[in-house]
Amino acid sequence: MARTSTCSSGFHLFARRLPSLAVVVLAGLLVPALSWGQVFTMTREQMIKYTAKNPYERFPDGRPKVPDALLEKFQDMSSEEIGASRSGFPSQFVDGLQVLHPDKKLIGRALTLQLMPVRPDISEVDAAEWKAQGNQRPRDHQNAIDLLQKGDVFVVDVGGSVASGGVIGDNLAYYILKTTAAGFVIDGAIRDLDGISPMAELAGYYRGATPPAIHNVMVTGINIPIRIGSVTVMPGDVVFGDKEGVSFIPPHLVQGIVTAAQTTHIHDDWTKKKFDEGKYKSTDIYSRPRDPALIKEYDEYLKQKLGPQAYEEYRKNEPGQTPAQTPVRR
Repeated sequence: MARTSTCSSGFHLFARRLPSLAVVVLAGLLVPALSWGQVFTMTREQMIKYTAKNPYERFPDGRPKVPDALLEKFQDMSSEEIGASRSGFPSQFVDGLQVLHPDKKLIGRALTLQLMPVRPDISEVDAAEWKAQGNQRPRDHQNAIDLLQKGDVFVVDVGGSVASGGVIGDNLAYYILKTTAAGFVIDGAIRDLDGISPMAELAGYYRGATPPAIHNVMVTGINIPIRIGSVTVMPGDVVFGDKEGVSFIPPHLVQGIVTAAQTTHIHDDWTKKKFDEGKYKSTDIYSRPRDPALIKEYDEYLKQKLGPQAYEEYRKNEPGQTPAQTPVRR
């Protein structure tokens, strides 16, 4: 395993690989946290600053902690219902990754790790400092794995490299499963696929599988903004994966997405109920009715299913729409 590290003198090297937000964040990290030597990470104050819209409690390091009860709501959802683009976040969905278990949804909070190609003048300095602090084993990706908690998703940016080897094999995959009860997203490779595949409760997304273990990389950031595909991922984002791909949802959008999905489910149920009657053409009902009597019927059905309080909240948050204009899946 290559020594995995970085130092403040390498800032400009890393800046080219990071999204613009990370550049801003890392510019203020020239004085590192003592526990991590020179690896870039966000202080609690910086984490709060760059996730200021988070309405929920936080982990001790400042990472947003979307409640478990809200995460459970995603079990009945699909990628089509996430709709972050409707909230001004157009690039939060990643496709093209391989899916470990297509029938197993991935739901949890992102813990991020960035790995970059090793550069000896950086890694050697940091390895010496790491050893001088009394550490017996080299710094590597397992330092981030050791931070995982229940409900976390291990999200790793390796720049899409499969040639760098598998970030995890069956043993670390088993640790992730037992620790998080969730899974991983690795924009890079995994290994020991024959050993990982039987773990039916583990959800995972990855670029490819390869026999060699991870090599010639160094840790350049833990719990910082990273890039997965074309998406910037922040620590604490809600990770949602299904057969189609993975979405990374800013915490402040979560409640609105959950409520909209609930309304969409009701709309879908009503639509199929009307089709079952055999009296209407598809355009009479879908994607939304236009007949005043049908609009009124749907409105009453929606209010009954949502409940009066949730219905009023929905109408308040969708002031420009009639109930029949509920967002739908096509």
